[in-house]
Amino acid sequence: MSQDLKQMYKTIMDDHFPSKMEIHFIEGDRRQTLIYEKVDWIIDNVRKGLRYGENPGQEAALYRLVNGNLVLGEVETIQPGQYLVSDIELLQSGKHPGKTNLTDADNALNILRYFSETPAAIIVKHNNPCGAAISDSLEQAYHKAYMADRVAAFGGCIAVNRPLDKATAEAIAQQYAEVIVAPDFEEGAFAILAARKNLRVIRIKAIEKLQSFVAKRVVEFKTLIDGGIIAQWSFVPQARSHTDFLPASCEYRGQTYKIKRLPTAAEYADIRFGWLLESGITSNSVIYVKNGVSVGIGTGEQDRVGVAEIARDKAYRKLADRYCFEAHGIPYHELSNEEEKKDIDDRVRREKGGLIGATMVSDAFFPFRDGVDVGLREGVTAVVQPGGALNDHQVIEACNAAGATMVFTGQRSFKH
Repeated sequence: MSQDLKQMYKTIMDDHFPSKMEIHFIEGDRRQTLIYEKVDWIIDNVRKGLRYGENPGQEAALYRLVNGNLVLGEVETIQPGQYLVSDIELLQSGKHPGKTNLTDADNALNILRYFSETPAAIIVKHNNPCGAAISDSLEQAYHKAYMADRVAAFGGCIAVNRPLDKATAEAIAQQYAEVIVAPDFEEGAFAILAARKNLRVIRIKAIEKLQSFVAKRVVEFKTLIDGGIIAQWSFVPQARSHTDFLPASCEYRGQTYKIKRLPTAAEYADIRFGWLLESGITSNSVIYVKNGVSVGIGTGEQDRVGVAEIARDKAYRKLADRYCFEAHGIPYHELSNEEEKKDIDDRVRREKGGLIGATMVSDAFFPFRDGVDVGLREGVTAVVQPGGALNDHQVIEACNAAGATMVFTGQRSFKH
């Protein structure tokens, strides 16, 4: 075996996927067809498709939907020609995109579509957001998203929903990122990014119309080991405005249990932000958000109390790293002065990892109160979850005892 492992990432495979693809849905005499064409780009005067798939050595191809439609029941697929990630402009390719770069960008846009009303930034790593924020300016949104988890943001995909300005471009250029996706670039911004030669700079003008993709569905395909395929409609969050969230209530053994305190306006804002951010996170997941910023994100775990603890622990670690970086300009793990490290640790403990006053978000119900207790012990004041567990009454009682509020969505948000 070759010892030049770095060469593995430089090897670009010419894929053998065909230039067109058709998928037929047939019921009796009725045939519905979706027609796709392969996407490529001219890079250094050479026509190239995807760099590779999830790993070097895996051929991959990107296709865009160019014709056809699918209607099942009363649900209709998104119409051909409404392109986003399948029709990107590579302003600077560096190393041209592979599958993971585009799926990261796609999931970032999947989340961003719900926040068109305000500047927003999402940093995605391995198809999960590691930092997300909305704010009054794009520069603030990016800074908050980045500082939410500087460590995981290394080599991530950054997506924003406003034309990139010079100030935000300068902040991005100081970090190492793989991809930046924006609807456009203000004068001088692209020149700043161009100094990072391997940064993939992608313009998707349709980001400005992201709101039109809210509630639109596509067919998702999952191929099984034996070649079988599972087809499903894509997920659409039903709770997208404050009035869609239901104050927690349930019946148990003839008794009604209700949450005693309704959310404040600020809590409702975080409930909405957190629940819509949750729609782009791999299950089992629990996350914490505060003031329109992710605080701790726990993903892909097998038990709910465990993932609540992981998100809590990440909140503590990421806040310590942030305070160290702001004070000393180095990561927390590089800080050797024990007294300075103790000062940071004490501050983080007092602030409980930034979780005091935060909102706890769960993509499925809490089967027992132990999961929600993890957040309540850290000072969480609001909880949003689907509801519907046999032990909802225990979770409601736990929130009432802590003075926290809780709302139900009536919809699970699993993503696998």
